[in-house]
Amino acid sequence: MEIILSEENKNQFYIPEGFAHGFLVLSEEAEFCYKCTGFYHPKDEIGIIWNDPYININWPIEDINELILSDKDKNWLPLKV
Repeated sequence: MEIILSEENKNQFYIPEGFAHGFLVLSEEAEFCYKCTGFYHPKDEIGIIWNDPYININWPIEDINELILSDKDKNWLPLKV
């Protein structure tokens, strides 16, 4: 599923608890806000590497060298290890 959010369209969306999700910022800067069902516990996070070949997401990027990823996001494992 792909949803484009922008200052102009003012869209938002709901991600059910426990669903994997990711996002790509296409502008120079962005604010991304989460509304959670409870308190945030970083140690409870799990994730999947952004370029997992099993999931095969077609990210709309031309040069992966331009991506800015957190250390956490760089180090997730693939879905099927």
